[in-house]
Amino acid sequence: MYRFKPCSVFRTVANRAASGFLFTSLTSRRRVHSLPFATIDAEEISGSHPAEVHNLVQGGWKTSTEWNTIVDPLNGEPFIKVAEVPEAQLKPFVESLSKCPKHGLHNPLRAPERYLLYGDISTKAAYLLGQPEVSNFFARLIQRVSPKSYKQAQGEVFVTQKFLENFCGDQVRFLARSFAVPGNHLGQQSNGYRWPYGPVAIITPFNFPLEIPLLQLMGALYMGNKPVLKVDSKVCIVMEQMIRLLHECGLPKEDMDFINTDGMTMNKLLLEAKPHMTLFTGSSRVAEKLAGDLRGRVKLEDAGFDWKILGPDVQEIDYVAWVCDQDAYACSGQKCSAQSILFMHENWASTSLVPQIKELAERRKLEDLTIGPVLTVTTDRMVEHIEKLLEIPGSKLLFGGQPLENHSIPKIYGALKPTALFIPIDEILKDKNFELVTTELFGPFQVITQYKQDQLALVLEACERMHAHLTAAVVSNDPIFLQEVLGRSVNGTTYAGIRARTTGAPQNHWFGPAGDPRGAGIGTPEAIKLVWSCHREIIYDIGPIPHQWKIPPST
Repeated sequence: MYRFKPCSVFRTVANRAASGFLFTSLTSRRRVHSLPFATIDAEEISGSHPAEVHNLVQGGWKTSTEWNTIVDPLNGEPFIKVAEVPEAQLKPFVESLSKCPKHGLHNPLRAPERYLLYGDISTKAAYLLGQPEVSNFFARLIQRVSPKSYKQAQGEVFVTQKFLENFCGDQVRFLARSFAVPGNHLGQQSNGYRWPYGPVAIITPFNFPLEIPLLQLMGALYMGNKPVLKVDSKVCIVMEQMIRLLHECGLPKEDMDFINTDGMTMNKLLLEAKPHMTLFTGSSRVAEKLAGDLRGRVKLEDAGFDWKILGPDVQEIDYVAWVCDQDAYACSGQKCSAQSILFMHENWASTSLVPQIKELAERRKLEDLTIGPVLTVTTDRMVEHIEKLLEIPGSKLLFGGQPLENHSIPKIYGALKPTALFIPIDEILKDKNFELVTTELFGPFQVITQYKQDQLALVLEACERMHAHLTAAVVSNDPIFLQEVLGRSVNGTTYAGIRARTTGAPQNHWFGPAGDPRGAGIGTPEAIKLVWSCHREIIYDIGPIPHQWKIPPST
């Protein structure tokens, strides 16, 4: 087992971070020791101490002839250099994937001991990630590249660690559980197996730099595939360090590749290497392009304009307001499960709900990263979107709508105060407005609307017309109301009840869209089996041949 000595510096950092202390310099100090897998110090990354991110291919870490410089999202200082693979240097990655046979690196009938190997790797990795020094290292590293509060970053590490715990010991081989059905005669039996795809690809976004890529990567490896992993370059340093931790825990270096490159070059790699399945998490636009380029050999967990419906039974206003604030503005709204639109029953309109949401949103501040940089949408783009929505008759700004003040966030990123707009339900449903209103703005922004008792059909029509069906919440303890809404909606991860939310999915339930045969899930055994394996049927028919059998007439 791996053991660490107590590290006072790490504990100090954790305590400061937990109390809202933001990135205080430790450049004048050195840690008592370095973690056995780490090649960087999360606290010391800066323009004067830039970190480097390398590629992993054919069992070795490699640099590149080209480097992409990543700037600190809080001050614009160049602080990470990423070795990006140009198109001319894709050959080793194409060759690496081509070496993996279609039947995978293991399957139920070949190299089954590797299921046990990955159970052991998960055990060791879960243990390491559960150590305070290691957990804090990844939480702080996440904060450096995808700024969010320490609690949000630590929550991502916690979910990842619990996922690994779930697949310790024999749990990996249980993913490949098969079944048998008796045949028509003696010696015949059909067997259903979960079979790997072989060479596969994983493409993941910036907003969960550890959780999303790690969970999908391990699912692919558990089932016997060989993946090439690409993470958004802005945050790829987190997963590079996690892969090094996995190597420390026994992951064979040849079992996976890790590439840093731009989108066009990655597309070229997919077309040349022809992975048998590609998992993509990210924007709907890119997802649709990949689906076409790869002829449907994809699983998608794309964007979601996620809705929440408040039912007629008003209760627990403080709690519901707090959840609405968390769903809309935690991680600066940069969650694919973030609350994009709130349908509020008229009974809630006369309560203090909206003022309370406003009060909670306005207590968020850059100092503790409860609000922070928006990494894919500029401030100007968000303000422009708000202005267009305010042109809709009856719309009004409830709060926010202004850029953050007194900050050094570079202009390539966004900086917006938590924002909410009210738009009348009948205006939302008009053809000329619907697409604009339901455009996902991947930042701290939501639309709030109100419906009357006899207008639930309009709310459900709006939900039906949305094209992405990821998460949803039905906030009510009225069983008849729940039955009506749940029975007429489709979102893949839907919370129901007075405590319902849209965000914060743990590792113990399915997270993913519904209504699309390409939809990918994450986290659970069912998700892993659906995304990373296919069904194979083997029918054994070994005889014996009946005594005195003769060739029958032709049929």
